[in-house]
Amino acid sequence: MEAQVYERMAELDSDHWWFVARRDILQNLIERIVRPPKNARILEIGCGTGHNLAMLSKFGRVEATEMDKTARELATKRLGRAVTDAALPDLSAWPTDQFDLVALLDVLEHVPDDRSGLVAIRERLKPGGKLLVTVPANKWMWSAHDVAHHHHRRYGKDELRNVARECGFEVDLLSPFNSLLFPLIAAVRAAGKVTGRESADDAMPPRPVNSILKGVFGLEAGLIGRLPLPFGVSLVAVLRRPA
Repeated sequence: MEAQVYERMAELDSDHWWFVARRDILQNLIERIVRPPKNARILEIGCGTGHNLAMLSKFGRVEATEMDKTARELATKRLGRAVTDAALPDLSAWPTDQFDLVALLDVLEHVPDDRSGLVAIRERLKPGGKLLVTVPANKWMWSAHDVAHHHHRRYGKDELRNVARECGFEVDLLSPFNSLLFPLIAAVRAAGKVTGRESADDAMPPRPVNSILKGVFGLEAGLIGRLPLPFGVSLVAVLRRPA
């Protein structure tokens, strides 16, 4: 991603509604759907500035990778130990059959060869281990946000399911998320295309608006995996390496 995107991320990730509510949703899914063993061994690939590491550390010992030097230094400080620069599909720094949980959170869309990356992850999971993955959804939503974040693609639900199965995973959960705010976000992206506005669309809103958006998005923690959500800005999946 562009350097200024990481700089904004480091400034915002403790308070911005998207980061805060998303962490709560992912923690809830790990507790309900992933259910890792006690003191699990966990790897986050592409951890950015490390804003998910404290949450993941509630479930076990976390290792992490990040390609960007500035982001990696911030993540290392947050984790309290070295974050490596390994990048998909090269995970040769770790032997096979090592991890109970791998987190791949808004990363797969950055990988030119997503299939090779998923195969490499499957090989590092223990049999029965889980991959928690999030990706942007809806190809028609492609915008300046995707360009600024150096995305290669957005995924359809069937496309992500098919790619996962081709790479040897079983699908325990596959759901849209960021669904309740979908109409608002879709309208903003569409307006940006019409007006030619070129921005990453990730500024901090005013505090009352930020609080409302965080509350609305956070409601999905109790919905995903319990109710079918028909659409969303993103997709979340729990993929399992067969035992």
